[in-house]
Amino acid sequence: MKKKIMSALIVLIILLMAIEVLLKSRYIIEAVSFSLKLWQENIFPSLFPFFVVSHLLINCGFASFLGELLRPFMYHLFRIKGEASFVLAMSLLSGFPSSAKYTRELYDKGLINEHEASKLLTFTHFSNPLFIIATVSIMFLNNQDVGLLIMICHYIPNIIIGLLFRNYYVSKKDTSRVSLKYSFNLMHSKRLEAGKSFGLMISNALMNSINTLLLVLGVVTMFLIITTIINQNLSLTLYNQSILNGILEMTQGLKYVSLLSIPLKNKAVLSVMFISFGGLSVHMQTIGLISDTKIKYLPFFIARILHASISGLLLYLSFDYWFM
Repeated sequence: MKKKIMSALIVLIILLMAIEVLLKSRYIIEAVSFSLKLWQENIFPSLFPFFVVSHLLINCGFASFLGELLRPFMYHLFRIKGEASFVLAMSLLSGFPSSAKYTRELYDKGLINEHEASKLLTFTHFSNPLFIIATVSIMFLNNQDVGLLIMICHYIPNIIIGLLFRNYYVSKKDTSRVSLKYSFNLMHSKRLEAGKSFGLMISNALMNSINTLLLVLGVVTMFLIITTIINQNLSLTLYNQSILNGILEMTQGLKYVSLLSIPLKNKAVLSVMFISFGGLSVHMQTIGLISDTKIKYLPFFIARILHASISGLLLYLSFDYWFM
């Protein structure tokens, strides 16, 4: 009976959304145009090269090479396999939702199991540095100096979260000595195991990356449509509107924060909290990338709440010292 009620509710919600799309077509078209512009000018250029390169590196065995070299460091710090270092490094450069994509690729290759993948997702949620410096600080907050502070306060909590989750499924410890020769031979053997020509690797990397980015575009557009419908039907103050939009879709929330008549410090705190939580849009992208695996979403969700709280507190406490 409960399942029938749920089915009816889902259909009802979809029908209501369809009606709203027809009635508010002008605003919906604006939202879709904004999402396409955001994807074309920000998301695609910043993520596509990293997605292709990471796919090639994993298939060439570089993740195993780096993992073997950094195995002692990753285990002592986070109690996880060395291969996690690849996701950590690439996510720092490219930004979310790339951590979910890279984690999924390592999981598919059998380099990490579902527990290690679930743990890895908790502390590799990084925003693209160019997005923070260029878009958030300059375009939205109109202050370049605050961008670096937001980036630091967003990045540091990931390390803290990694330490908090270090005892969540401890990987098996490998006590053998680290050897550069063995690491290189391991990379070579992994490339041979793939059994693919370099041309086929490139073709697969391109298709895989484009499919992932199309998923990102679809999710961002869907959430922008939802936020537009909510904004058009609820009489919210600009502050409440920015909070609601930031929880649902990060970029939309950041845009509304920039319009608030509040001190820069408060704008920066809200901005770093939105970025660290990621918005349900980013959460849905992550779920989409891991949905057909045994990788758990709940640890990621808990980590993002911690991430938003710690980053907001760090920025609030350090803001006045930063601008002394």
